[in-house]
Amino acid sequence: MKVWEVQSHWGIDALTAIDRAAPVPGSGEIVVRMRAASVNYRDLLTVQGQGVGNELPLVPFSDGAGEVLEVDTGVTRVAPGDRVCPMFFPSWIDGGPTAEKRSDPLGGPRPGVLQEEMVLDAEAVAPVPEHLSMIEAATLPCAALTAWRALVVEGGLQADETVLLQGTGGVATFALQFAKALGARVIVISSSDEKLEQARGRGADHLINYRTTPEWQDAALEVTGGAGVDHILELGGRETINRSLQAARVGGKVLIIGVLSGFSQEIAMRSIYGKNLRLIGLSVGSRAHFEAMTAFVERHRIHPVIDTVLPFDSVPAALLRMQSARHIGKICLDFTI
Repeated sequence: MKVWEVQSHWGIDALTAIDRAAPVPGSGEIVVRMRAASVNYRDLLTVQGQGVGNELPLVPFSDGAGEVLEVDTGVTRVAPGDRVCPMFFPSWIDGGPTAEKRSDPLGGPRPGVLQEEMVLDAEAVAPVPEHLSMIEAATLPCAALTAWRALVVEGGLQADETVLLQGTGGVATFALQFAKALGARVIVISSSDEKLEQARGRGADHLINYRTTPEWQDAALEVTGGAGVDHILELGGRETINRSLQAARVGGKVLIIGVLSGFSQEIAMRSIYGKNLRLIGLSVGSRAHFEAMTAFVERHRIHPVIDTVLPFDSVPAALLRMQSARHIGKICLDFTI
């Protein structure tokens, strides 16, 4: 079987496709024939050597979908032929986050999904909605689950509340779909008018181009009649966090997910305590969160937004597409072409 590895040094140029023997399941394990994968910004950082605790060689990428090929004797939770997604945190089944549950995520330091056949613990997978293709299902474990946990699990989003989303990447696009299905009003900011118009077509209520409106927090306050935004998905990091604090309403939630513009910044403490804000840091979620999300996706017949589908041989090209930041929705790999 074919496997992609980052081998002798970090970088996209270090990715190498190698052949390995097919795996055999051990006690309580299954083998999944992977059919598709999707790219997250984290995968780009990992391949570039910016992950914490990762060692070479490494099989990257955390998100994929496939069919159960083989199960160990005694495994009853899944059966051959079942369509499943591996969980980003294989040890986080239920309950709140702990250091133990969040240890050893896929795609660094644990080997990731860029392998045609993959051994997994039978408890560390979950079924995918029947109406989704394998390509669509492969987008769910990280980006979709992060958006779901932010808005629903941590945010408790209600109809008629406002949500502000930064950009039109994977997490933001899923958040837009979830928020509209829940009856919320959505503000989307982006540097691209083209991307904003596509967001409008998917239900965004208010659009702000932060290139032409750099004080976008003021525009968001104006949209809400001066009250401020109920839920802000903070994806930018250094360049956006203080504007998010200014745009939030009194008692609002700033859900901190990404650091696209960098990690370090002086924080506007007065906004935090003066507005009684809740700042919630989060990354992905549990298998139970995933199962609740996929039930919602199935009930509302939500289809992930796919930007690009490339063959399994084109992993470096997929990462370069992510690096370009020109995508809208998810960049995917089809293992069958």
